[in-house]
Amino acid sequence: MNDAETIRYHAARDGRPAELDLLDQTKLPGTLTRLVCTDIDQTHDAIRRLVVRGAPAIGIAAAYGVTLTPVDLSPSADLTEAKNRYRQSIDHLATSRPTAVNLFWALDRMRALVDQSVGSVTDLRDQLVTEAIRIHDEDRQMCRSIGANGAPLLARCRRVMTHCNAGSLATSMWGTALAPMYHLHEAGQTLEVFADETRPLLQGARLTAWELHQAGIPVTVCTDSMSGSLMREGKVDAVIVGADRIAANGDVANKIGTYPLAVLARYHKIPFYVAAPTNTFDAELDSGDGIPIEQRSADEVSYPCGTNAPRQTPEGVPVVNPAFDVTPAELVTALVTEKGVISAPNTEKVLSHLRA
Repeated sequence: MNDAETIRYHAARDGRPAELDLLDQTKLPGTLTRLVCTDIDQTHDAIRRLVVRGAPAIGIAAAYGVTLTPVDLSPSADLTEAKNRYRQSIDHLATSRPTAVNLFWALDRMRALVDQSVGSVTDLRDQLVTEAIRIHDEDRQMCRSIGANGAPLLARCRRVMTHCNAGSLATSMWGTALAPMYHLHEAGQTLEVFADETRPLLQGARLTAWELHQAGIPVTVCTDSMSGSLMREGKVDAVIVGADRIAANGDVANKIGTYPLAVLARYHKIPFYVAAPTNTFDAELDSGDGIPIEQRSADEVSYPCGTNAPRQTPEGVPVVNPAFDVTPAELVTALVTEKGVISAPNTEKVLSHLRA
């Protein structure tokens, strides 16, 4: 069994409760350890604390989390009471992270099953487990399809840049932004990758660099402020990132620092690609202006090495810490999904792609 697998699920058996087994990404790259969740509160906390992170992985974890709801499985169990318990769990998990639309997409699928179920409580529980496994399996296929669709865009590149972590640690296998790199690597063409450090939580330095190095793909870490200089020196052929939510017009919410990277890429005439599954699109939002942006704790900036380390900002000075920013569609060269590529995205193209 692969110790670096992002998400595992162990169904209830022989009187033992179901378990959601997560790679603890807060401990990487120094320690490879796992966190086992057996109830809703533990799952909520794991998502909130970024033990599991990345929009697709959050959705998968939340779906499995719903199955951890304690319900009476006896033959005389009340289905209505069980449904209410599951709905409460779904509502609670929906409060864990506000921006990643995959979380709500997965929970909506679980809620639909709860609402439609007419069998026993055991039947409902089994249906929810099956649906969560299906969501997990679908993500694996989406990763491969995004890799195949995005690979031609990078095939003539030697060096590409990415931001945050949109690889296997953020999904069920290859990821989104990193999927074309894995696809090309598997086919015998290996790219050199610049991984933006991604402040303040260093997902690029800690996670992207770790997983690409493990896969044998050459990777170099740079601080976020070095990106423009590397582009000016001609060392970057393309930029590719993931997304946590994409509006109907193609505006993209991704990890903070993505927007200035897109501006730099446009200035230097470098293609800027965004890779994400179609379940990351929010067709209900006309533009990125309506995307809720998560505001995280000031401690992540003031204590970048943890609260046991010295404080890095003066006491009493306010800190702003949005987790995401929005990149306008006009700065996006193309969106890559499991269905194909949307070049120069706009509302008409995006909605047509989603209906296909």
